[in-house]
Amino acid sequence: MKTVFEYTNVSGSERLENLATEKLNHLSEKYPFLIRGDVFFKKENRSDDTGHICGIRLSAPGPRLYASSDETNFEEAIAETIRDLNDQLEKRKDKMKSY
Repeated sequence: MKTVFEYTNVSGSERLENLATEKLNHLSEKYPFLIRGDVFFKKENRSDDTGHICGIRLSAPGPRLYASSDETNFEEAIAETIRDLNDQLEKRKDKMKSY
């Protein structure tokens, strides 16, 4: 699966890219119909501790899947976004089953 990274108000980080790629590879192994993943990292200045946003858009047969999380750090945001995508992919896989 091809992965593309985009950053907004954040400098590029190889550590974040490796973490996101590792988690996306797990999804790709579980759901081999995935084609491409676009990962978006965005930092917003807020008065509370949140503002680290991770959004992931996946290309697969049918409509694209998208999930986003706003957490206190990017690691938590990636983990939450992957959990949301896993739920969406499970539903998509159930619809794709042939009976």
